[in-house]
Amino acid sequence: MDDCIFCQIIAGDIPSRTVYEDEHAFAFLDVNPLAPGHTLVIPKGHHETLNDLPADEGSAVFSALHDLVPRVEAAVDADGSTVAFNNGEAAGQEVPHVHAHIVPRFDGDGNGPIHALFDGPGEMADEELDRIADDIAATE
Repeated sequence: MDDCIFCQIIAGDIPSRTVYEDEHAFAFLDVNPLAPGHTLVIPKGHHETLNDLPADEGSAVFSALHDLVPRVEAAVDADGSTVAFNNGEAAGQEVPHVHAHIVPRFDGDGNGPIHALFDGPGEMADEELDRIADDIAATE
């Protein structure tokens, strides 16, 4: 898509610090990093959310993540990493092109686990959990 910044990066119209590329996936350093080595991994095809991403391209993105996570951690001597997708605008996705974040983490960095992003809903009744599980399992 001509107006997608990530598609422009893939096309070479916008420079990037590319760290990985194969037939279906592309990875580059985030220009506004949350930590040294913060890397974005994207499918080469334009798909706005994970819901739109074909399974074969999703597999390529996860294969790239599998390859890159230890390399990113080693490059910046990280103690671990947080790997995440913001899926949709309500979830904080700012660029409407599927992308995974590899954010290197360091002991004592002051950032918490992903659970620290959310306040609730806290404990839920077993009946409600059962209903949600059934609804998810039944949805195709």
